[in-house]
Amino acid sequence: MPALVLLGAQWGDEGKGKATDILGDRVDYVVRYQGGNNAGHTVVIGDQKYALHLLPSGILSPNVVPVIGNGVVIDPSVLLQEIRGLNERGIDTSKLKISTNAHLITPYHRTIDKVSERFLGNSKIGTTGRGIGPAYADKINRIGIRVQDLFDPSILRQKIEAALRDKNQVLIKVFNRKGIEAEDVLNEYLGYAELLRPYVTDTVLLLDQALKAGKNVLLEGSQGTLLDVDHGTYPFVTSSNPTAGGASTGSGIGPTKITRVIGIVKAYTTRVGSGPFPTELFDEDGEKLRTIGGEIGVTTGRARRCGWYDAPIARYAVRVNGLTDFFLTKLDVLTGWEQIPVCVAYEIDGKRVEELPSSQSDFHHAKPIYEYLPGWSEDISKARKLEDLPPNARAYVKFLEDISGAPISAIGVGPGRNETILVRDLI
Repeated sequence: MPALVLLGAQWGDEGKGKATDILGDRVDYVVRYQGGNNAGHTVVIGDQKYALHLLPSGILSPNVVPVIGNGVVIDPSVLLQEIRGLNERGIDTSKLKISTNAHLITPYHRTIDKVSERFLGNSKIGTTGRGIGPAYADKINRIGIRVQDLFDPSILRQKIEAALRDKNQVLIKVFNRKGIEAEDVLNEYLGYAELLRPYVTDTVLLLDQALKAGKNVLLEGSQGTLLDVDHGTYPFVTSSNPTAGGASTGSGIGPTKITRVIGIVKAYTTRVGSGPFPTELFDEDGEKLRTIGGEIGVTTGRARRCGWYDAPIARYAVRVNGLTDFFLTKLDVLTGWEQIPVCVAYEIDGKRVEELPSSQSDFHHAKPIYEYLPGWSEDISKARKLEDLPPNARAYVKFLEDISGAPISAIGVGPGRNETILVRDLI
């Protein structure tokens, strides 16, 4: 069976958790392939709300094997806390599989992340301060610590001491901070070894065997396309590749085995952190979107910046990910507007530009060109077929589909698992 990729088509927070959860009953494996606990998914089942940070959304589906792939960076304390929290709520986490090759976030990564961001002042990137960037930097510099190192105390000690030789110099001499004791880190992380051992395995082999056995595998990205370190609004990006190419790298599943790539896109646009955002609103409409949409970061607790739908961004996501489908979320949030603007192009230096500019400076100065669609006032949360939507809501969806470059195959009309219109089968 082929593998499917589910990813964010904007700046993250599009509702990937809900989409993954909906598909969870029909897939056998859900794989988180990049990022760390700098992102989160909210999944609503009945009257229960679950906030997930490191665990794949498939953890909530009893028949799914959830997998944390080699491309993820893991903070063991956060992961174990999340596992305990779900167990206390009656969720079985025993099927979880963790790659031996996933890298670990350590206390010195978190410390360096926070002090270096503070040092940047007004030029700060807007990181979560959870150590994700420094952990990926160590991975690229070949001084990272992997999950498998927890089970070899000698290797673990060598790696921690080697890393801290340089990092303590930076903390003390550059940032005027106290150094970190290698022995403290070693003792803490050796304590995680037996707690994590039941979950750790060769996930690349596991997933290959699953695909050969005819199982469905869903690859779940965190963050979004425009936060990709290669294809996003650099430098205001994350430290990994949420785009579809990252799904292969971060899971060990070859690209020829991926046959469908689904992009999650909000009916409007949000982002967290610094960086350009052409359709951002600073008025009552922006506050209304934030309030009705509950636009507060699951992991960070930060208020999200809000703006209207940006079609050039959607088309860009189609291009760099090879999207086959869109899953449109939060359509219900737009209920009540008399008219709804949609950004169809930009004005840059007095010229109309149809596509996302490759120049960061151009994108920073881009002004949205809007077309205005009539809104609707009817409650759409009970709609389960496209025909159940009021005419103006249907027209809005059709307009977005025509201008965005891929079919809209599912529509979220509320936060609940069942508050979804399935236009076309996603598997």
